[in-house]
Amino acid sequence: MFFLVRAYSANSPAMPLIETSNIFLIGPRACGKTSLGRIVAGRLGAVFVDMDALLASRAGESIAEFVERNGWDAFRGLEKELLVEICLKSGQVVATGGGVVLLPENRDLLQRRGMVFYLKAGVSTLLSRLMADPLSDQRPALTNKSLEQEIREVLGRREPLYQACADMVIDAEAVLEQMANAVVKALA
Repeated sequence: MFFLVRAYSANSPAMPLIETSNIFLIGPRACGKTSLGRIVAGRLGAVFVDMDALLASRAGESIAEFVERNGWDAFRGLEKELLVEICLKSGQVVATGGGVVLLPENRDLLQRRGMVFYLKAGVSTLLSRLMADPLSDQRPALTNKSLEQEIREVLGRREPLYQACADMVIDAEAVLEQMANAVVKALA
């Protein structure tokens, strides 16, 4: 399932898009933003940026540790600052954090500074990926509920934000190569 949500005019060729703006990958934890981002950046000869890895590096601790010490509001503030900094440059493929869409100003910035791809995956796929590779330091629990309940609740709140922000929705249950082909084709 690959479909364009927001069309671009024929006057703006897509491949030069990466030279003048960025490609942003959004979606929930474990949807494949980092894996896809590396592949797409490699194909385009672009810089790859993993916001979560960069945040952890800047904070000097894991995201889970940062959130435990400072809270989610402080994390979202740091995430917002980093997004502003990233958007000062172009030619990047950016794997965002799953909650980057929570702040309206972040959604606006994503839309203004590049093409936004929403990697959409179902609850069962996300659950199996998180159980197979929890990365608890990078993916701290968002609620006190079971993992499946948390995924359902978080997707329920964020799905409309992902959809509203996206230029294109990518089926994150597809093979990574197919996903990468869809992104590159959308830029051509």
